[in-house]
Amino acid sequence: MKLAHLSRYALIFVGVFAVAVALVASNASHSIAQEDSCEPGNLRTANWSTDFCNNDDVDFTQFLSGGPPKDGIPAVTNPRMESIAEASEWLVDRSPVIAVEVDGEARAYPQAVLMWHEIANDEINGVPVAVTFCPLCNSSITFDRRVDGEILDFGVSGLLRNSDMIMYDRQTETWWQQLTGEALVGDFNGTLLDFVPSQVIGFGTFAERYPDGVVMSRDTGFNRQYGVNPYTGYDSRSGQPFLFDGDIDNRLDSAVAHVLATEVDDVAKAYPFDALREAGALNDTIGETPIVIFFQSGVASALDQSSIDNSRDLGTAGMYEAALDGQVLSFVANDDGTFSDEQTGSTWNAFGEAIDGELVGAELEWVNAFPHFWFAWAAFRPETEVYGL
Repeated sequence: MKLAHLSRYALIFVGVFAVAVALVASNASHSIAQEDSCEPGNLRTANWSTDFCNNDDVDFTQFLSGGPPKDGIPAVTNPRMESIAEASEWLVDRSPVIAVEVDGEARAYPQAVLMWHEIANDEINGVPVAVTFCPLCNSSITFDRRVDGEILDFGVSGLLRNSDMIMYDRQTETWWQQLTGEALVGDFNGTLLDFVPSQVIGFGTFAERYPDGVVMSRDTGFNRQYGVNPYTGYDSRSGQPFLFDGDIDNRLDSAVAHVLATEVDDVAKAYPFDALREAGALNDTIGETPIVIFFQSGVASALDQSSIDNSRDLGTAGMYEAALDGQVLSFVANDDGTFSDEQTGSTWNAFGEAIDGELVGAELEWVNAFPHFWFAWAAFRPETEVYGL
């Protein structure tokens, strides 16, 4: 009896051991398969066809879910456009829009709409563009969608890195960083999207400057609260920004301070809006390049009050090369919202165009500078210089 009893337990032990070995082997096999496939263990990738092996040792732990799944925030492709008159029925002069002009054709993309879609895939005068807005970083950037002879369509991945949106292209499902335009993971790894000149301005300014321009409509095919800011008070909050686990660069008083930032001659530099507002026209040199920044008021913050149009006047700014035909110009702001250069006394508008005087008709070269929250720019460009510090 005892021998039979022991044999029975021996068989049970052998069976349990065999199952345990099988489970270990299975888990090891799964781990090896996951390692071989390069898929990030901290993220759900079942609905992705991304080539995760194609990356430059990217740290997948930096990618976090923002809450909505892939395409949970729906990008808009070929957005319906409407006239200035039609847009005037729901936008006010200070409504913030991303203005893009390509060879004389101008379009405005209200942040009131992009707040809920973050990407608009469009074509302007034959140039395919992606107009993007990441609310959590307050980054409004426009890209050329052409890469290696292919036109890409971009969607919202639902992932964040340094609190900034990760875009993906629908052709290869490569992951792209919105703030930098860099492909991080996938077929296009290491590729940089080309910037397209754009600027956040007030709708009233857009209407005056481009009377024949068109505006992205609220008729997107989706039911959203266009004009409502779901991040009430976000650009004046204290503490750690949403889903940002990095260190805050304390050179500025607030993590969500508004800055106009750029990289020129391999030098990254950020200009606080407070300094730009005070200067009106700010003359500086980045690397070897003399630049000027024109500030203009009359643009509501998209991330202040619940109603965007009722939010505080944040203003906006554009950066331009200050050299014209070999001569470096320096500028001052006038009381009427225009600017004058001290060398010829010519009058300029906020878009870098001479509208009166000796240089009338001349245009300054636009510089790739975009608005961001300070914490986000500093996270991606920790070596950045800060104007005034």
